[in-house]
Amino acid sequence: MTNENHRSRVPTVADVARAANVSKAQAARALGGYGSVSEDVLTRVNQAAEALGYRPNELARSMNTGRSNTIGVIVGDIENPHFGLALRGMADVARQAGFHLLLSNSDETLEEERNAVRVMLDKRVDGIIVAPCSSLSRDNEHLKQVLAEGRSLIMFDRAVEGMAVETIQANFLATAKEATQLLINAGHQRIAYLSSMRISGHYTSATALGPTPVAQRVNGMRDAYQQSGHHMDSNLIRLNALNDGAIEQILTELFSLSEPPSALIASDNLIAVGIMRGLAIRGLRVPDDISFVMYDDFPWTELMTPPLTVVAQPVYEMGREAARRLICHIRQQPAGVLPQFDSWMVERGSTGLNRARSRGG
Repeated sequence: MTNENHRSRVPTVADVARAANVSKAQAARALGGYGSVSEDVLTRVNQAAEALGYRPNELARSMNTGRSNTIGVIVGDIENPHFGLALRGMADVARQAGFHLLLSNSDETLEEERNAVRVMLDKRVDGIIVAPCSSLSRDNEHLKQVLAEGRSLIMFDRAVEGMAVETIQANFLATAKEATQLLINAGHQRIAYLSSMRISGHYTSATALGPTPVAQRVNGMRDAYQQSGHHMDSNLIRLNALNDGAIEQILTELFSLSEPPSALIASDNLIAVGIMRGLAIRGLRVPDDISFVMYDDFPWTELMTPPLTVVAQPVYEMGREAARRLICHIRQQPAGVLPQFDSWMVERGSTGLNRARSRGG
């Protein structure tokens, strides 16, 4: 005989039914989690399934129950530790509730995001958590389709204009103002902010940033400038910092200005690493030559020399809440009042006096 003939046959529902001494219909209901069976039947079927090593056909079960016990999650960049920490929170809650995660990376592009949504709907996920690439209503017909097909939807980090969908995001307006005021008080009037947010062309004061964290951060900066009686130069707000090459190009442009920035703010940790690399190449020291602030706080930020001043947010807790609320919506259970997640500043050693200004330079 060949090895193929000796290969073990995969146990079926009928095998479990025979081992449990119940009908096939009873076994199917017990294994599929639909219909009603007695506690005795449920116990016998589960024991028989475990003894036989039976694995349920998830597709068939979803056809019977209308649920796959699967949640789709679409983030902009899987390599970004911000999303990694949020995903950990989502996964912890999902596992405890008996759900699995189906993860996709949009690379911050609409085409990839649309493809991910289509695949997830084809896979019959029960709901989707998405950090949308765009906050514009016209760009998000694919997300509206999620709702049209009766799936649950939660936004993470960014909202979409005109969509009445719960969004889990931190509040940055007050903390962005505080961080900017810290720099202004240290003599920094030329403060640059770098973000990976995609826009066409360059940012101007008239650029619409939508319901995004970037909008809150820029508005907080503007509020600090206005309160201090200074003007915020829109040319120092640099978006489209999508990769190392783009970050390097932005730094080259900034330091070529007749009045270059004396302080830099990175919108996330990946941009922060790119900026620090660029500063090292140019021989610029933090904070002696330039002050530096980063959004998000991770253990490595305290190990830098000097330790980095950061704006922190409860990313793990936000991920947990996104998954919890989505599962409540899937189960048609009340999720409670949407909580507010506040950010806070942690001042360390990467911010200091504008030495050039203090010398009259």
